[in-house]
Amino acid sequence: MLIDDLRAVLPEDRVTADPDVLRSYAHDEAEWAPYTEPAVVVRPRSAEEVQATVRQCLANGVPLVPRGAGTGLSGGANAVAGCVVLVTDRMTEIKEIDPVERLAVVAPGVVNDDLRAACAGHGLWYPPDPASSPWSTIGGNVATNAGGVCCVKYGVTRDYVLGLQVVTGTGELVRLGRRTAKGVAGYDLAGLMVGSEGTLGVITEITVRLRAQRSPEATVAGYFDSTVAAGEAAAAIRAAGIVPSALELVDRHCLAAVDAWKNMGLSADADVVLLGRSDAPGAAGEHEAAVMLECFEKAGATFAVQSSDQTEADALFAARRLAYPALERLGPVLTEDVCVPTHLVPEMLARIETAAERHDTQIANIAHIGDGNLHPLLITPAGDDAARRRAQAAFDDIVADALALGGTVTGEHGVGLLKQPGLAEELGPAVLELHHAVKNALDPHRILNPGKVFPDVRGVNSDE
Repeated sequence: MLIDDLRAVLPEDRVTADPDVLRSYAHDEAEWAPYTEPAVVVRPRSAEEVQATVRQCLANGVPLVPRGAGTGLSGGANAVAGCVVLVTDRMTEIKEIDPVERLAVVAPGVVNDDLRAACAGHGLWYPPDPASSPWSTIGGNVATNAGGVCCVKYGVTRDYVLGLQVVTGTGELVRLGRRTAKGVAGYDLAGLMVGSEGTLGVITEITVRLRAQRSPEATVAGYFDSTVAAGEAAAAIRAAGIVPSALELVDRHCLAAVDAWKNMGLSADADVVLLGRSDAPGAAGEHEAAVMLECFEKAGATFAVQSSDQTEADALFAARRLAYPALERLGPVLTEDVCVPTHLVPEMLARIETAAERHDTQIANIAHIGDGNLHPLLITPAGDDAARRRAQAAFDDIVADALALGGTVTGEHGVGLLKQPGLAEELGPAVLELHHAVKNALDPHRILNPGKVFPDVRGVNSDE
């Protein structure tokens, strides 16, 4: 019935129930997050086709799970029983780049790096740059409020979303936000959609703010004997009043995994490598690089240098982006995403080390350390259930420690399925009720991505 109804309102190639296709769209990259196979996959090409799909889901009382490229790490795109998975990967048009107003209008399936490349041709830059930028889509980035390497200075996706076109939970196609540089008319409903993980509406178009292309970056690298020492260097940079364009931590486990995979010839002589960058123009950039170098040395760096080889510097940052897929080759990886106040980063890194020891779990570390967003990567041997249980216990301890330090359970990956218990603890009952009220107002039939972010009466079935 559902498939026939969808095929009646959509072109034939948009709808499939092929079992192989259903399996390929059943889940994102979150390790151990529950999922089941969807009933149908729909791959629309227009906002009107998205609207038609939502209306058929409403008519049939069927849940709908929006999905971009499936690069998420929290289970936010995982299929639930009997659902339609709506995939935006065919909605790839860059509709407009306006150099005067410094904005772009794009469909949700546009890949992050493709937008950045198109903007560069106009002397413009779209800053949000998650590690998945070669593959993740702007729609998915908006759904999770993605960050990235440069967000320490330039902010996250929410800071660049001006307007959205959205299909609501009642099947209405609406425009939210604006194109103007300023505007305070009504509630910020566009901002509300950013980070909502498909639970409040299906995004069909995004208008983003752009910046002018920036100056070439100066790169500083430092080797440290511990993550705690590297955290102290990062805190010192912040205390010195420097806001780097990037400040990233990568440990030797990550570098070794990338080297084994890509044969990049990276050094793994240190336990931790700290990478800092400044894009301030001219002498200001040289000053910022010199201050970062001094902070590295005073925090106990065993080696610190300002790179004079741009290729080498770019290779280190490329390794940072490749760390997660490289580690995945070693076995299942459960990825954390906690964020703490920047002055407490050394303490949080020490607590992560303690959690690894307490639960006998290997934890590799990468981090947007400049803004306190840490990504411990909990690695387990394939098929080792005891190791999986220990890793999950360490995961829970890390979440609890982040909250104890005044932090948050997710800096940029989203809540999805994995972070629901931590979210409830972070927000508390009264604030949770406010969230439920918003959900009920915008999705009164509760068909949009049920069971994600907050527990839902539908639940999620698993075939794992």
